[in-house]
Amino acid sequence: MIESAVVTKIFLILLVSKGLIEAWLDSRQKNNIRKNQEAVPERFKDSITLSEHQKAADYTVAKLNSAQFFNLVGVFILLIWTLGGGLKTIDQLVALTGVESTLWQGVIFIGFFSLINGFLGLPQSIYSTFVLEERFGFNKTTVKTFIMDMVKGTVLGICIGLPMLLGILWIMNALGSSWWFWAWAFMTVLQLGLVWAYPTFIAPLFNKFYPMEDGETKNRVEALLSRTDFHSKGLFVMDASMRSSHGNAYFTGFGKSKRIVFFDTLLKSLEPAEVEAVLAHELGHFKKKHILKGMVKALGLSLVGFWILGQLYQSPAFFEGLNAGSMSNAKALLLFMLVAGVFTFPMTPISAWLSRKNEFEADEFAAKNARAQDLITALVKLYKENANTLTPDPIYSAWYHSHPPALIRVNHLEKLS
Repeated sequence: MIESAVVTKIFLILLVSKGLIEAWLDSRQKNNIRKNQEAVPERFKDSITLSEHQKAADYTVAKLNSAQFFNLVGVFILLIWTLGGGLKTIDQLVALTGVESTLWQGVIFIGFFSLINGFLGLPQSIYSTFVLEERFGFNKTTVKTFIMDMVKGTVLGICIGLPMLLGILWIMNALGSSWWFWAWAFMTVLQLGLVWAYPTFIAPLFNKFYPMEDGETKNRVEALLSRTDFHSKGLFVMDASMRSSHGNAYFTGFGKSKRIVFFDTLLKSLEPAEVEAVLAHELGHFKKKHILKGMVKALGLSLVGFWILGQLYQSPAFFEGLNAGSMSNAKALLLFMLVAGVFTFPMTPISAWLSRKNEFEADEFAAKNARAQDLITALVKLYKENANTLTPDPIYSAWYHSHPPALIRVNHLEKLS
């Protein structure tokens, strides 16, 4: 049986290692961007100006600096919650409520944590929206919208999270040593239900969706859907411009509830043929079964996670080594979620590599069902308008980025065309 002191040492070693690797990668990224900010890469000189290239460099470095600061704060908060005895303090708060039901004690325990942690995370959200994004001209969110989003998100989180939490805690208490499997099955059913409900019931709480207007863009999109044999519940435009000037497009839902959604900012910046090419890329993800594979992978990893928690749940050293106090169902769930990122950090580059592989495959599908050149011009416009750096550090990009670097991706598309 592993000792609590060993758990503490492993946790601290991995936490420090994660921080050092992140700091090294961030330093490489900033140095590479600054080194190349005085000249636009040759391939993009005709479409991106030096000032736009430098804006992207400044924006990327500013985001890195912000992330570094708040990540450091996050590590400090994590240490307070764990080794600093923060979870034990919440235990004491729960005891003051006088609630005797262990089920509801667990709900209150996680409720107290969520309230405090949400408050601690608020400065980062405010800074990102009203300082960083505002500084570079991307923010369109008003204070009223920000507050309403926060209120809606909280209410929605309670409506969805409370039944989910009650169900998992009941399963942990009632179904013996196999609880981890039944908790995973319960979570899986709920998650699939949320994927189904999201486009129809959840997303409209935060944004307005309206059918795509008739015209050349819609005609091209419908022709693309027809020749690729893709069926959806409709083509919708989302009022993304009320929060940000960033552009995007995505699929949502599954089965008969599938929707194709375009940000209004995307439609304003791209030509009809470019919109068609972007959608062809997104269709490539669906046709190549990337979305299905991603769901299966996520469910598989979730099952492994529940199994690991099922083993740790029986180990007092897990609680003692992280200074969490007495064992409980709610505390086991919360403690595992708090520290899981420290232990799974080495998997980040594997996940990023798989994602980039999928992006290349989706580009190949787009090149066969639209024009590769149209996708290239669309991507260059999006790089420019979203201030994406054209010169990321190769190692940083390989570790983190879900999409190939701009130059590599464009060169790949040019070969396909």
